[in-house]
Amino acid sequence: MKKLMLIFLFVPFMFACSQGDAASQPTHAEAIHDHDRCHLCGMMITKYPGPKGQLRLKSETIVPKFCSTRDMFNFALQPENQRQITQLKVHDMAVTDWEHPEDSAFIDAKSAWYVYGTSKKAVMGPAVASFATEEGATKFASEFGGAVLTYDQITIELLAGE
Repeated sequence: MKKLMLIFLFVPFMFACSQGDAASQPTHAEAIHDHDRCHLCGMMITKYPGPKGQLRLKSETIVPKFCSTRDMFNFALQPENQRQITQLKVHDMAVTDWEHPEDSAFIDAKSAWYVYGTSKKAVMGPAVASFATEEGATKFASEFGGAVLTYDQITIELLAGE
């Protein structure tokens, strides 16, 4: 009987600890609609070319979306935001159009490869072009210039031009 009472005492704690857990959040990317605005700068997301980004935050139902991967990184790399992020998504530019990236082309940002400093125009500063494979990033960089980087090589200092 004591064991049964202990189970009843701990069940509420098990549910409380699991609420807001990253595992309970969807892993798919959300669609970007014509009137969605960038979480960082407020610009209309679909009005501009280049890869976009989105992320999920602990205990939040809204999905912050960004007009560029650059804006997504500028948000995500802030120390106060880093610990709240459970998932980041970016477009695989090897499989979608630069002018109008498709929602079906979203991939995990942490495993993606990036090209920084390309001649391709995006929103507000140099593009941070995203790709599912190193091969895709290298091919893009050979055609449009830029340095091929991993997720961990994208820093606030790089984006600030330092």
